Amino acid sequence: MAARGKYDKENIAMLIAKLWGGITDDQFDLLKEHLEIKKYKKNDIIYKNEGTPEYALCLIAGKVKIYKEGIGGKSQIIRVIKPIEFFGFRAYFADEIYKTAAMSLENCVVAQFPLAVLMKLLSKSFNIGFFFIKYLSIEIGKSDDRTVNLTQKHIRARLAEGLIFLKDSYGLDKDGKTLDIRLSREDLANLCNMTTSNAIRTLSAFTAEELIKTEGRKIKILEEEEIKKIAELG
Repeated sequence: MAARGKYDKENIAMLIAKLWGGITDDQFDLLKEHLEIKKYKKNDIIYKNEGTPEYALCLIAGKVKIYKEGIGGKSQIIRVIKPIEFFGFRAYFADEIYKTAAMSLENCVVAQFPLAVLMKLLSKSFNIGFFFIKYLSIEIGKSDDRTVNLTQKHIRARLAEGLIFLKDSYGLDKDGKTLDIRLSREDLANLCNMTTSNAIRTLSAFTAEELIKTEGRKIKILEEEEIKKIAELG
């Protein structure tokens, strides 16, 4: 990026424009004019359940979880957000309040601009409209799959699928084996729709079987194909 700074508004506006497949100079100027760059510390709330959506949000750096409080206050992680990805706009499109909440899993940088500006851009750009239609369509497909998998698969398969999901979402460290995300056991359990104690026991079983290796919150995948097989068999 340019020397003006990694999180310079123009540089980030260029990133977003590229993500959308290109926009006109006038559209770029409108985006940059209304763009704000916000920084969040680990475990900060980015938006709250039942809040009113006001901004289109794009994660620039860090990791974010989208979650929903269920029965008895138990959280369910709905999805995880990675750079460079939009989030927090669905409720606005549906004319609803937020039905989920978003929290930073580590220190994050988020670009935001008013949703009214997004609608103005959408009205004049096929590229932007197609981007959001495609994004929502992909997410609906993923959500359908996860609904079935998290309700019908056994605990081992749910955890195996969760590990592959995190690998596909965030990739691996430089060693090519360690997940590039450090989740608490509670967050991992919430992602996989199980209790924390079940997540701990299943991780221990996977470790004993030498499928993975754990060190604190680090999880190293030793036998990826075997873990995929467990996830697929259910």
